Amino acid sequence: MVTAKPLPETLAKLPFTIYEARDLGVAPKRLRAKDLVGAGRLIRAHAGRELELAERARVLCTATTDAWVSHETAAILCGLGLPPWLGNEPRIHLSKPHSLPRVRRAGIIAHRVRMIPGEVVEIDGIRVTGPARTWLDLAHELPLPYLVALGDQLIRIPRPELEFRSAPFAYKEGLRLLIRQHPNMKGVEKARLALDEMRVGSDSFPETFLRLAILDAHLPEPELQLRLDPDDPRSPATDLGYRKYRIAVQYDGEHHRSREQQSRDNRRDEFFINAGWSYFKPNADDLADGFLDLITRMKQARRSSQNPSSQTTRGQV
Repeated sequence: MVTAKPLPETLAKLPFTIYEARDLGVAPKRLRAKDLVGAGRLIRAHAGRELELAERARVLCTATTDAWVSHETAAILCGLGLPPWLGNEPRIHLSKPHSLPRVRRAGIIAHRVRMIPGEVVEIDGIRVTGPARTWLDLAHELPLPYLVALGDQLIRIPRPELEFRSAPFAYKEGLRLLIRQHPNMKGVEKARLALDEMRVGSDSFPETFLRLAILDAHLPEPELQLRLDPDDPRSPATDLGYRKYRIAVQYDGEHHRSREQQSRDNRRDEFFINAGWSYFKPNADDLADGFLDLITRMKQARRSSQNPSSQTTRGQV
Protein backbone atom coordinates (compact mmCIF):
# COMPACT_ATOMS: atom_id res chain seq x y z
CA MET A 1 0.00 0.00 0.00
CA VAL A 2 1.43 3.38 -1.04
CA THR A 3 1.26 6.13 1.59
CA ALA A 4 0.51 9.60 0.23
CA LYS A 5 3.30 12.09 0.69
CA PRO A 6 2.58 14.51 3.58
CA LEU A 7 1.30 17.90 2.53
CA PRO A 8 3.06 21.12 3.57
CA GLU A 9 2.12 22.15 7.09
CA THR A 10 -0.04 25.07 5.95
CA LEU A 11 -2.20 22.69 3.90
CA ALA A 12 -2.24 19.74 6.29
CA LYS A 13 -5.53 20.55 8.03
CA LEU A 14 -7.36 23.29 6.18
CA PRO A 15 -9.00 23.27 2.75
CA PHE A 16 -6.89 24.93 0.07
CA THR A 17 -6.88 25.95 -3.56
CA ILE A 18 -4.91 24.17 -6.26
CA TYR A 19 -2.97 27.39 -6.79
CA GLU A 20 -1.91 27.48 -3.13
CA ALA A 21 -0.74 23.86 -3.41
CA ARG A 22 1.21 24.51 -6.60
CA ASP A 23 2.89 27.58 -5.09
CA LEU A 24 4.16 25.28 -2.32
CA GLY A 25 5.47 22.73 -4.80
CA VAL A 26 2.76 20.06 -4.38
CA ALA A 27 2.64 17.79 -7.43
CA PRO A 28 -0.66 17.50 -9.39
CA LYS A 29 -0.71 13.74 -8.74
CA ARG A 30 -0.70 14.36 -4.96
CA LEU A 31 -3.84 16.45 -5.29
CA ARG A 32 -5.66 13.42 -6.71
CA ALA A 33 -4.84 11.19 -3.70
CA LYS A 34 -7.75 9.55 -1.84
CA ASP A 35 -7.20 11.56 1.34
CA LEU A 36 -8.33 14.67 -0.55
CA VAL A 37 -11.71 15.48 -2.07
CA GLY A 38 -12.95 18.22 -4.34
CA ALA A 39 -14.74 21.01 -2.49
CA GLY A 40 -15.55 23.21 -5.46
CA ARG A 41 -13.80 24.39 -8.58
CA LEU A 42 -10.01 24.53 -7.93
CA ILE A 43 -10.52 23.62 -4.24
CA ARG A 44 -9.36 20.57 -2.31
CA ALA A 45 -10.39 19.51 1.21
CA HIS A 46 -9.43 16.66 3.50
CA ALA A 47 -11.65 13.59 3.16
CA GLY A 48 -13.96 12.79 6.07
CA ARG A 49 -13.70 16.22 7.69
CA GLU A 50 -16.63 18.62 7.79
CA LEU A 51 -15.56 22.18 7.13
CA GLU A 52 -16.35 25.00 9.51
CA LEU A 53 -17.88 28.22 8.22
CA ALA A 54 -14.66 30.23 8.50
CA GLU A 55 -12.71 27.52 6.65
CA ARG A 56 -15.20 27.45 3.78
CA ALA A 57 -15.30 31.24 3.66
CA ARG A 58 -11.51 31.51 3.51
CA VAL A 59 -10.97 29.00 0.73
CA LEU A 60 -13.91 30.21 -1.38
CA CYS A 61 -12.71 33.78 -1.06
CA THR A 62 -9.15 32.74 -1.95
CA ALA A 63 -10.38 30.83 -4.99
CA THR A 64 -12.45 33.75 -6.27
CA THR A 65 -10.41 36.66 -7.57
CA ASP A 66 -11.41 40.13 -6.35
CA ALA A 67 -14.16 38.76 -4.07
CA TRP A 68 -14.75 39.18 -0.36
CA VAL A 69 -17.10 37.66 2.22
CA SER A 70 -20.16 39.80 2.94
CA HIS A 71 -23.71 40.06 4.27
CA GLU A 72 -24.88 37.30 6.64
CA THR A 73 -21.56 35.42 6.50
CA ALA A 74 -19.62 38.58 7.29
CA ALA A 75 -21.87 39.27 10.29
CA ILE A 76 -21.01 35.87 11.73
CA LEU A 77 -17.28 36.27 11.13
CA CYS A 78 -17.34 39.77 12.65
CA GLY A 79 -19.09 38.48 15.76
CA LEU A 80 -22.32 40.42 15.21
CA GLY A 81 -25.63 39.09 16.45
CA LEU A 82 -28.25 38.03 13.91
CA PRO A 83 -32.02 37.44 14.11
CA PRO A 84 -32.99 33.81 14.78
CA TRP A 85 -34.02 33.19 11.18
CA LEU A 86 -30.54 34.11 9.92
CA GLY A 87 -27.18 32.50 10.56
CA ASN A 88 -27.99 28.97 9.37
CA GLU A 89 -27.48 29.50 5.64
CA PRO A 90 -24.88 26.91 4.54
CA ARG A 91 -23.84 28.93 1.51
CA ILE A 92 -21.22 31.68 1.74
CA HIS A 93 -22.10 35.25 0.76
CA LEU A 94 -19.44 36.57 -1.62
CA SER A 95 -19.40 40.06 -3.11
CA LYS A 96 -17.51 41.56 -6.03
CA PRO A 97 -17.21 45.14 -7.30
CA HIS A 98 -20.19 46.19 -9.37
CA SER A 99 -17.95 46.63 -12.41
CA LEU A 100 -16.97 42.93 -12.44
CA PRO A 101 -19.01 39.85 -13.39
CA ARG A 102 -21.02 38.17 -10.65
CA VAL A 103 -19.36 35.20 -8.97
CA ARG A 104 -20.59 31.89 -10.38
CA ARG A 105 -19.63 29.06 -8.08
CA ALA A 106 -21.44 26.32 -6.15
CA GLY A 107 -21.90 26.93 -2.44
CA ILE A 108 -22.12 30.72 -2.56
CA ILE A 109 -24.67 33.53 -2.74
CA ALA A 110 -23.24 36.12 -5.11
CA HIS A 111 -23.52 39.92 -4.89
CA ARG A 112 -22.23 42.79 -7.02
CA VAL A 113 -21.87 45.97 -4.98
CA ARG A 114 -20.35 49.43 -4.93
CA MET A 115 -17.51 49.38 -2.45
CA ILE A 116 -15.45 52.25 -1.02
CA PRO A 117 -11.82 51.68 0.08
CA GLY A 118 -11.64 50.75 3.75
CA GLU A 119 -14.98 48.95 3.88
CA VAL A 120 -13.32 45.55 3.40
CA VAL A 121 -11.07 44.34 6.22
CA GLU A 122 -9.17 41.14 6.95
CA ILE A 123 -10.21 38.75 9.71
CA ASP A 124 -7.97 35.73 10.26
CA GLY A 125 -6.72 35.98 6.70
CA ILE A 126 -10.21 36.32 5.18
CA ARG A 127 -11.29 39.38 3.19
CA VAL A 128 -14.60 40.44 4.70
CA THR A 129 -16.77 43.54 4.91
CA GLY A 130 -16.24 45.36 8.19
CA PRO A 131 -19.01 45.49 10.81
CA ALA A 132 -20.36 48.89 9.72
CA ARG A 133 -20.63 48.02 6.03
CA THR A 134 -22.10 44.61 6.94
CA TRP A 135 -24.82 46.41 8.91
CA LEU A 136 -25.61 48.54 5.87
CA ASP A 137 -25.58 45.50 3.54
CA LEU A 138 -28.19 43.81 5.74
CA ALA A 139 -30.41 46.87 6.03
CA HIS A 140 -32.76 45.94 3.20
CA GLU A 141 -33.62 42.49 4.59
CA LEU A 142 -33.81 43.18 8.34
CA PRO A 143 -36.99 44.56 9.96
CA LEU A 144 -36.35 48.00 11.42
CA PRO A 145 -36.23 46.89 15.11
CA TYR A 146 -33.61 44.26 14.28
CA LEU A 147 -31.60 46.77 12.29
CA VAL A 148 -31.67 49.12 15.30
CA ALA A 149 -30.60 46.26 17.57
CA LEU A 150 -27.76 45.27 15.26
CA GLY A 151 -26.71 48.92 15.09
CA ASP A 152 -26.73 49.15 18.88
CA GLN A 153 -24.22 46.29 18.89
CA LEU A 154 -21.94 48.32 16.60
CA ILE A 155 -21.85 51.40 18.82
CA ARG A 156 -21.94 49.76 22.26
CA ILE A 157 -18.90 50.19 24.50
CA PRO A 158 -17.17 46.79 24.77
CA ARG A 159 -15.83 45.19 27.92
CA PRO A 160 -12.09 44.76 27.22
CA GLU A 161 -11.65 41.98 29.77
CA LEU A 162 -14.25 39.86 27.95
CA GLU A 163 -14.03 40.96 24.32
CA PHE A 164 -10.35 41.79 23.82
CA ARG A 165 -11.17 45.19 22.33
CA SER A 166 -11.64 48.58 23.90
CA ALA A 167 -13.35 50.57 21.13
CA PRO A 168 -16.81 50.16 19.56
CA PHE A 169 -17.08 48.65 16.09
CA ALA A 170 -18.42 51.99 14.87
CA TYR A 171 -19.61 55.43 15.94
CA LYS A 172 -22.86 57.09 14.90
CA GLU A 173 -21.10 59.86 12.99
CA GLY A 174 -19.14 57.28 11.01
CA LEU A 175 -22.34 55.39 10.20
CA ARG A 176 -23.99 58.63 9.13
CA LEU A 177 -21.10 59.24 6.71
CA LEU A 178 -21.35 55.66 5.43
CA ILE A 179 -25.03 56.19 4.64
CA ARG A 180 -24.27 59.42 2.79
CA GLN A 181 -21.64 57.62 0.71
CA HIS A 182 -24.19 55.06 -0.52
CA PRO A 183 -27.30 57.13 -1.30
CA ASN A 184 -28.71 54.67 -3.86
CA MET A 185 -28.09 51.46 -1.97
CA LYS A 186 -31.07 49.24 -1.27
CA GLY A 187 -32.18 49.67 2.35
CA VAL A 188 -30.31 52.94 2.92
CA GLU A 189 -33.46 54.83 3.97
CA LYS A 190 -34.23 52.16 6.56
CA ALA A 191 -30.64 52.41 7.79
CA ARG A 192 -31.10 56.16 8.22
CA LEU A 193 -34.23 55.58 10.31
CA ALA A 194 -32.44 52.93 12.37
CA LEU A 195 -29.52 55.27 13.05
CA ASP A 196 -31.87 57.80 14.62
CA GLU A 197 -33.16 55.12 17.02
CA MET A 198 -29.77 53.65 17.99
CA ARG A 199 -28.33 54.34 21.44
CA VAL A 200 -25.05 53.57 23.18
CA GLY A 201 -25.73 51.35 26.17
CA SER A 202 -28.00 48.59 24.84
CA ASP A 203 -25.78 45.56 25.20
CA SER A 204 -28.00 42.90 23.63
CA PHE A 205 -30.89 42.46 21.21
CA PRO A 206 -33.45 41.99 24.06
CA GLU A 207 -32.24 45.19 25.73
CA THR A 208 -32.80 47.09 22.49
CA PHE A 209 -36.25 45.56 21.99
CA LEU A 210 -37.12 46.47 25.60
CA ARG A 211 -36.05 50.08 25.07
CA LEU A 212 -38.02 50.33 21.81
CA ALA A 213 -41.11 48.82 23.47
CA ILE A 214 -40.85 51.38 26.28
CA LEU A 215 -40.72 54.24 23.77
CA ASP A 216 -43.59 52.75 21.73
CA ALA A 217 -45.63 52.79 24.95
CA HIS A 218 -45.02 56.58 25.17
CA LEU A 219 -42.86 56.38 28.26
CA PRO A 220 -39.91 58.79 28.44
CA GLU A 221 -36.55 57.82 27.00
CA PRO A 222 -34.89 55.65 29.67
CA GLU A 223 -31.35 56.10 30.93
CA LEU A 224 -29.16 53.18 29.82
CA GLN A 225 -26.62 51.43 32.05
CA LEU A 226 -28.11 53.30 34.98
CA ARG A 227 -25.90 53.40 38.08
CA LEU A 228 -27.36 53.53 41.55
CA ASP A 229 -24.79 56.20 42.42
CA PRO A 230 -24.03 58.17 39.22
CA ASP A 231 -20.86 59.61 40.76
CA ASP A 232 -19.34 56.22 41.60
CA PRO A 233 -18.09 54.17 38.59
CA ARG A 234 -18.09 51.05 40.80
CA SER A 235 -21.72 51.49 41.83
CA PRO A 236 -24.16 48.72 40.74
CA ALA A 237 -25.82 49.36 37.39
CA THR A 238 -28.91 48.04 35.61
CA ASP A 239 -29.69 47.88 31.91
CA LEU A 240 -32.01 50.87 31.95
CA GLY A 241 -34.39 52.86 34.08
CA TYR A 242 -35.50 56.24 35.37
CA ARG A 243 -33.57 57.93 38.15
CA LYS A 244 -36.33 60.53 38.55
CA TYR A 245 -38.92 57.84 39.28
CA ARG A 246 -36.49 55.42 40.99
CA ILE A 247 -37.32 52.65 38.51
CA ALA A 248 -34.66 50.14 37.44
CA VAL A 249 -34.94 47.34 34.87
CA GLN A 250 -32.50 44.47 34.33
CA TYR A 251 -33.11 41.96 31.52
CA ASP A 252 -32.47 38.43 32.78
CA GLY A 253 -30.78 36.81 29.77
CA GLU A 254 -29.00 33.52 29.16
CA HIS A 255 -25.62 34.88 30.23
CA HIS A 256 -27.02 35.35 33.74
CA ARG A 257 -27.34 31.61 34.29
CA SER A 258 -23.86 30.91 35.71
CA ARG A 259 -23.48 30.72 39.49
CA GLU A 260 -20.90 33.53 39.52
CA GLN A 261 -23.12 35.83 37.46
CA GLN A 262 -26.16 35.03 39.58
CA SER A 263 -24.21 35.97 42.72
CA ARG A 264 -23.26 39.32 41.19
CA ASP A 265 -26.85 39.84 40.02
CA ASN A 266 -28.26 39.11 43.47
CA ARG A 267 -25.96 41.66 45.09
CA ARG A 268 -26.92 44.29 42.52
CA ASP A 269 -30.62 43.52 42.95
CA GLU A 270 -30.36 43.92 46.72
CA PHE A 271 -28.63 47.31 46.40
CA PHE A 272 -31.46 48.77 44.31
CA ILE A 273 -34.26 47.19 46.33
CA ASN A 274 -32.76 48.26 49.66
CA ALA A 275 -32.40 51.78 48.27
CA GLY A 276 -36.18 51.85 47.72
CA TRP A 277 -36.25 51.53 43.94
CA SER A 278 -38.99 49.77 41.99
CA TYR A 279 -36.97 46.94 40.46
CA PHE A 280 -37.99 44.80 37.48
CA LYS A 281 -36.31 41.71 36.01
CA PRO A 282 -37.97 40.75 32.70
CA ASN A 283 -36.92 37.59 30.89
CA ALA A 284 -37.54 35.74 27.63
CA ASP A 285 -41.22 35.27 28.46
CA ASP A 286 -41.63 39.03 28.70
CA LEU A 287 -39.74 39.45 25.44
CA ALA A 288 -42.13 37.02 23.71
CA ASP A 289 -45.05 39.04 25.10
CA GLY A 290 -43.63 42.27 23.73
CA PHE A 291 -43.00 43.43 27.34
CA LEU A 292 -46.69 44.41 27.61
CA ASP A 293 -47.17 43.31 31.22
CA LEU A 294 -43.82 44.73 32.25
CA ILE A 295 -44.63 48.14 30.79
CA THR A 296 -48.00 48.17 32.57
CA ARG A 297 -46.22 47.61 35.88
CA MET A 298 -43.60 50.23 35.05
CA LYS A 299 -46.33 52.77 34.37
CA GLN A 300 -47.92 51.93 37.72
CA ALA A 301 -44.57 52.42 39.46
CA ARG A 302 -44.10 55.74 37.70
CA ARG A 303 -47.53 56.95 38.80
CA SER A 304 -46.79 55.85 42.36
CA SER A 305 -43.52 57.79 42.40
CA GLN A 306 -45.39 60.91 41.28
CA ASN A 307 -48.09 60.44 43.92
CA PRO A 308 -46.35 59.37 47.16
CA SER A 309 -49.63 59.23 49.09
CA SER A 310 -50.77 56.24 46.97
CA GLN A 311 -47.37 54.58 46.92
CA THR A 312 -47.21 50.90 47.82
CA THR A 313 -44.27 49.22 49.46
CA ARG A 314 -41.31 49.41 47.13
CA GLY A 315 -39.25 46.42 46.17
CA GLN A 316 -38.81 43.89 43.40
CA VAL A 317 -41.88 43.66 41.17
